[in-house]
Amino acid sequence: MIDTSGHHIVYGELQDYLTGEMLPDTDDERIRQELARLLVERLGYGKHELEPRLTIDTCYNGNRTQTLIELTIRINERRLFIVRYGPGSLVTREKAAIAAARLLDPGYRIPLAVVTNGRDAELLETARGKVLATGMCCIPDRGRAAALAGECVFEPFSDLERRDQALRILNVFDQEVCCFGNGCRGDAS
Repeated sequence: MIDTSGHHIVYGELQDYLTGEMLPDTDDERIRQELARLLVERLGYGKHELEPRLTIDTCYNGNRTQTLIELTIRINERRLFIVRYGPGSLVTREKAAIAAARLLDPGYRIPLAVVTNGRDAELLETARGKVLATGMCCIPDRGRAAALAGECVFEPFSDLERRDQALRILNVFDQEVCCFGNGCRGDAS
C-alpha cells in the first residue's frame, strides 16, 4: 500500500545500499541510493569511504532546522567533499551546500561540495563558493579524489561571524515548509 499522508509518497521500505538499514521508500530516497551506487560501482569509492545522512542542526528565531548531508566522502581519513541532493535547480542549492561543507566538520572546512538533482551536478569549491565544473561527470572518481585530497587545503573555518552566517543560511534554505496555512498532516509536533 502506498502511503500518501505525509510530505512524500512512501511506497514502502527499501534497504540502504551502504548500511543495510531499512528506510522509507520515496522517490527522493531512490535517487539518493542511485547516487551511492554511482560512487561505489562506477566511480570506484569503497563503501567505507562514504558517510550517509549526516546532519547539522540550527535554531534561529525559534525555527529549528535539520540539514541533511546525503553523502560525505572521506579520503585518507579526511572529508574531501559532500554531496547534497535536491530536485529542481542546482543554482538554488549552491549556497546551502557551501555553508554545510564549511560547518559539518568542526576541525576544518570541507574543501569541495557537489550539488545534484540526480540528472545534473555541479562541483563547488567551498573557500570562495565558485563552481568548478558541471554535469554528472564533474563528480570526481576515486583516483581524481585522491589527487584532489593532496591539492586541497583543509583549513579551519573559525571566523565566528562567517560561521554564524553559514548557520543562518542553512536554517533558512533547509527549513521544510509545507501545507502553508492548512496544518501539516506530516508534522508530528
